[in-house]
Amino acid sequence: MITITFPDKSTKEFACGTTPMQIAESISPRLAQDVLAATVNGQPWDLSRPLDADAEVQLHKWEDPEGKHAFWHSSAHLLAEALQELYPGVKFGIGPAIENGFYYDIDPNGNKITADDFSKIEAKMIELAQNKEEIKRADISKADALKMFGDRDEQYKCELISELEDGHITTYTQGAFTDLCRGPHLPTTAPIKAAKITSLAGAYWRGDEKRNQLVRVYGITFPKKKMLDEYLALMEEAKKRDHRKLGKEMELFAFSQNVGAGLPLWLPKGAALRDRLEQFLRKIQKKYGYLQVITPHIGNKNLYVTSGHYAKYGKDSFQPIHTPEEGEEYLLKPMNCPHHCEIFKAYPRSYRDLPMRLAEFGTVYRYEQSGELHGLTRVRGFTQDDAHIFCAPDQIKDEFLKVMDIIFYIFNALKFENFEAQISLRDPNNKEKYIGSDENWHLAESAIIEACAEKGLKARTELGEAAFYGPKLDFMVKDAIGRRWQLGTIQVDYNLPERFQLEYTGADNLKHRPVMIHRAPFGSMERFVAVLLEHTAGRFPLWLAPDQCVVLPISEKFNDYAHKAAQELAQNDIRAIVDDRNEKIGKKIRDNELKRIPYLLVVGEKEAQNNEVSVRKQGEGDKGTMKIATFAEYLTKEINDTINS
Repeated sequence: MITITFPDKSTKEFACGTTPMQIAESISPRLAQDVLAATVNGQPWDLSRPLDADAEVQLHKWEDPEGKHAFWHSSAHLLAEALQELYPGVKFGIGPAIENGFYYDIDPNGNKITADDFSKIEAKMIELAQNKEEIKRADISKADALKMFGDRDEQYKCELISELEDGHITTYTQGAFTDLCRGPHLPTTAPIKAAKITSLAGAYWRGDEKRNQLVRVYGITFPKKKMLDEYLALMEEAKKRDHRKLGKEMELFAFSQNVGAGLPLWLPKGAALRDRLEQFLRKIQKKYGYLQVITPHIGNKNLYVTSGHYAKYGKDSFQPIHTPEEGEEYLLKPMNCPHHCEIFKAYPRSYRDLPMRLAEFGTVYRYEQSGELHGLTRVRGFTQDDAHIFCAPDQIKDEFLKVMDIIFYIFNALKFENFEAQISLRDPNNKEKYIGSDENWHLAESAIIEACAEKGLKARTELGEAAFYGPKLDFMVKDAIGRRWQLGTIQVDYNLPERFQLEYTGADNLKHRPVMIHRAPFGSMERFVAVLLEHTAGRFPLWLAPDQCVVLPISEKFNDYAHKAAQELAQNDIRAIVDDRNEKIGKKIRDNELKRIPYLLVVGEKEAQNNEVSVRKQGEGDKGTMKIATFAEYLTKEINDTINS
């Protein structure tokens, strides 16, 4: 017999060789029907895989991330099985589960796959799923794996196998399809009831532009047809909120092939929007004692060799800039932190200088592959709202609390009300992956955990997810249609102070090494604006809107009054424009609603006589007639209430 411990710490004995599915069946038939995957002693596990020793077991349903991962991983194999049947000779790369669905990279090998084929692929997937094919796991030797996939001329699989350690190779088979895979998977294809192929994309094999370009087939599946229908409705809403579409309609940013892919051009309204976000954060940072700095867009290659960024980002950075001086090389900076270390190092520092909080809206550059570029969310040049706090080890917790206050204030002002937090700690069983002493790690991890507890922040903890230099706290925001975005991050770093040999003189008159906290509430200005655009569908909070109101004269003879009203509003710090086109008032209203301007002010003879405006609010309709001064007070109060609530 073996003893199984459940998440609530209760235990139960089972016969050796019992599977997680049999455990689920012993609890209830309904659970056995709903369970999709298991975790055994912290490791993903197939429901049909026997247990031969005492273990801690968790069972996962669709609602759990682990359940969805197994479901979509099995669906990736189902997609590959369908493609194998529909397109003989196709060769397979990799096919993982992703946050929403899965993909499979394939070499068509002479076959042509287009969007017109999507329905055919979906139908084949469901046909195969309805066969309720058993998904069988098998351990296989390296030699047998190379022969199996070699006989099928699967060169991509053979390349992967050649890099694996013998004795740790497994395959999964369903129907006529066998794949190299670690798993875990569903016991059968039966739970997969609805499938949708969502898109095709190009993907270089192993991300190398010099190697074959494969076709990446994206898809998503669900255990119920109704779930797929709801998802497709959500995707239609996402299309309407696409920041690339909204950015063009609202004249915020543009891209030019003459300038270069992945290098956004901020138009006047977009630049003003960015400036307001920056000023908003600068004002907060000033209150918290941050010192603004400016660093160059380039740095000597040795700077990034010292920091370790050249080894980490060398392949993803633009190639070195060679100067006339022999052997002298510069890089477009991929990170701001090495520069900030040199600022700290520029003068002797004392414990009285700590904590030192250096902030910069610093633009960095990374060479993203062209196929990975996407609007403002994936670019080659972006500006980080970067700050680095140099502090003594016993100051970490207090600094963490202050950074959390800043992030919460920003989320509140921008109506990001639904967010999750994750504390990423090191793996205690694999300490060689990390640098720094056990004492320093304990101090840093305890500070983060205690800071979250003091704030009442319910954060999930993930072992093994820490950066190699220290633990971190990440904030994932859910937008208005339920998508998750990582925005704020706080990281503790013992690595760079060591690499740059930073030090300060302590109260004991001895030299000490400071600890460095990396902090970026927005992350990058580009990505943050993209997320904010899609979250609000372009309807920014009033304080942030590029144009807060537009004055619409009902005919040309009221143009002068319209401009007079806009000027009076401007004197009250209200951003107002005038639409004095020779168009009917109905068209002006429709056009300006499309621009997501919060308030539309219609003016005619009555308004001109009484120094008034007729107010329409975006999405709410008519708000009545007000004096211009009264309307200015109304807007100012709304702005103050939003920011300070």
